[in-house]
Amino acid sequence: METTAKTASELVRSTPPSPLQVAFRELEFFDVGDPARIEDVFSPDLIDHNPANPEKPGIEGIRALVEVLRTGFTNSVHRILFYRELPDDWVLVHWEMTATHTGEFLGVPATGKPVALKGIDFFHIVDGKVAEIYHVEEMLKLAQQLGVQSA
Repeated sequence: METTAKTASELVRSTPPSPLQVAFRELEFFDVGDPARIEDVFSPDLIDHNPANPEKPGIEGIRALVEVLRTGFTNSVHRILFYRELPDDWVLVHWEMTATHTGEFLGVPATGKPVALKGIDFFHIVDGKVAEIYHVEEMLKLAQQLGVQSA
C-alpha cells in the first residue's frame, strides 16, 4: 500500500512493469497520451462499467472521452493520492486531476478557470492492458467549478 502525491507520469517511469504501472499509464494517457495509440494501454475488449457515453462502450468510449477532455482542458495533471495492488491483477487508484478549462467541454464554452477534481478507479489488468474498469469522478464538483451548477 502506498500513499503519494506524485504525478501519473512520474510513477510510470519509476514503477517496474506490473499491473500497477499499467494503471498509472492509463491515467497518464489522459494527460499526455496520443489518442491514436489508445490500444497500447487498453484492451480491444475493454469493459467499462461506468461509460461516460453509453452510446460508445468499451475502447471507443475511452477514445472519445480522451478527445473530449483534451479538447476542453489543457495542462492536465493526474496526481496519485493513494494506490494499492489487489489480488488477481486488480489495482485501486485514488487520484486528483488539475487542469485549465481552455476549450468547450460538454457544451460549456472555455472559461479559462483552473479546475480540480478527484476520482477513484478500479482496474483489471490482463496481458499488460486495462481490460476492465470501474470509475467514479466528482462530476458535480467539476460542473460547479465551471459555473454550470450552483453549490
